[in-house]
Amino acid sequence: MSAPVWRKASRSNSQGQSCVEVAGLGRATVGLRDSKHVHRGHLTVSAPQFRALLGSIKATR
Repeated sequence: MSAPVWRKASRSNSQGQSCVEVAGLGRATVGLRDSKHVHRGHLTVSAPQFRALLGSIKATR
């Protein structure tokens, strides 16, 4: 398996202080991590869980 390609969330703070990165980790899993503390690892969720998280965030904006 190749190394994941991490992307910064489009709504991250422009000063780089509140940055979340996401990466596809396989067929149905997504990784989430803090871009300032990548050495601390990442949270792994299923693709449906990630879609539910995004839906919840968008609904509360």
